[in-house]
Amino acid sequence: MKLQVSELPLGKPQQTRRKTPKIAPLIALTVLLTIPLYYPSFRDSSKKFTEESKAYESLGDSVEESIQTRSHLEYSTPPEKEEEIDHDHPCSGEAEGCHENTEGGVDDTAVHRHVSASVGRRNVKGRRTKARRAKRDVVHRRDSSHVQRHEKAAAADDRIETMRSKVMDEEECDLFTGEWEPTPEGPYYTNETCDAIQEHQNCLKFGRPDTGFLQWRWKPDDCELPVFDPVQFLELVRGKSIAFVGDSVARNHMQSLVCLLSRASSAVDLSHPLDQNKRYEFNEHDFNISMFWSPYLVHTEKTDPNDEKRPFNLHLDQFNLNWTTKIASFDYVIISAGHWFFRPTYFYLNRQLVGCLYCPETQVAHLKSTFSYRRAFRTALRAINEAVDFGGVAFLRTFAPSHFEGGPWDKGGDCARTAPFRRNETSLEDYSLEMYMIQLEELRIARKAGRRNGGNKFRLFDATKPMLLRPDGHPSKYGHSQGLNQSFANDCVHWCLPGPIDSWNDFLQHLLKREVS
Repeated sequence: MKLQVSELPLGKPQQTRRKTPKIAPLIALTVLLTIPLYYPSFRDSSKKFTEESKAYESLGDSVEESIQTRSHLEYSTPPEKEEEIDHDHPCSGEAEGCHENTEGGVDDTAVHRHVSASVGRRNVKGRRTKARRAKRDVVHRRDSSHVQRHEKAAAADDRIETMRSKVMDEEECDLFTGEWEPTPEGPYYTNETCDAIQEHQNCLKFGRPDTGFLQWRWKPDDCELPVFDPVQFLELVRGKSIAFVGDSVARNHMQSLVCLLSRASSAVDLSHPLDQNKRYEFNEHDFNISMFWSPYLVHTEKTDPNDEKRPFNLHLDQFNLNWTTKIASFDYVIISAGHWFFRPTYFYLNRQLVGCLYCPETQVAHLKSTFSYRRAFRTALRAINEAVDFGGVAFLRTFAPSHFEGGPWDKGGDCARTAPFRRNETSLEDYSLEMYMIQLEELRIARKAGRRNGGNKFRLFDATKPMLLRPDGHPSKYGHSQGLNQSFANDCVHWCLPGPIDSWNDFLQHLLKREVS
């Protein structure tokens, strides 16, 4: 089955180095001259958005102040990446003769010696000296680049841990910092025992040759995380309900939960096969699970009702009534969003167009995906805080990074690894880091607003740190039949079922135990 359009990350999530065209100064001047044409409406709409979020404004939070400051910088284009050095090919065009033998002494006078053209001799020693210097320069730049990357990663880790400490419960163990360790157990279900698996997640059915990716479990640094127990879980949620709000990765999580529970109890699927919203009931335990399809979390409109490839209009300050009017009946809500925010979109505040992402219009402000991502989460979490009858617990499940290597998703990028990373082998960077930080910052603001109003509980469900280490858990090319004479993009966004995403329900079970206790 070919991947649905909605389940591939359209847009430009991969940051690549770009050459600045010579016409760039003229473009910059044009932008400066046209900003006054659209800035007043953006300013007024932003003011309106701010007024509607007064509960969040008056928190006196330094994070909030930094957010307001950064919001004015969201017009700027993403910074270009530092010049990368090809470690496999250290010779550059300036390092003439770097392929030659460099053994022997250095004769500085040879550099200045003039040799008659009739002799036909080259200044070999001079060329060798130049080659050695060029190689030393390359090594120095390579070492400097490595140090800079290490320092950048360390700074990012410090930034992450500082913010995480403000949204974690200090008295509880940090479940989400640890490593993946091998286990002989698993998988706990198969594509033959669970019918909730969609084709594009059905890696075993479509011939994935390795199964080692199924035999890892998450081990937190400072505590134990028991493996999901379906009988115990069903007792925890007897008489209760869980709602998933988000995109196809949220649905991926819900399907994993349904499959894990199928070992102990059968669910009744009450949803239409073509409906993006889902509902499962476990009648023996008076328990139900629902999925609310809302990839942008806020109110959206299609620019073309019949074509999901076309851009969407995002009303970033308006609630999505599809789910915000229904959550009062749920005990637990798991909210998430991510990859859809890289698709071409138009941004609205107070019903006025204030910008876009990847749109062709030159008269519209071209903003970054972080502009919409932050405001969407701000509005969605405010909707939960303002839900009068919602007395449950809301978990913000953080962004699960994709793992395209060798190119972006539409240029042959793939995720062919067969084992997890160790945590010292990779780090969050670029857009993944920014999206993760936005979620942590917005969660902190929502928690403060909720506590001040004596209202709702918000909890962190940190999928980012564990899943960053699982490049081996995606379908890749095993989400469809092999050997077809068709072109498919490799899927490095969703997760195989069964697969590493099953560990999210280990986390969920432990988090619910905390709430019950």
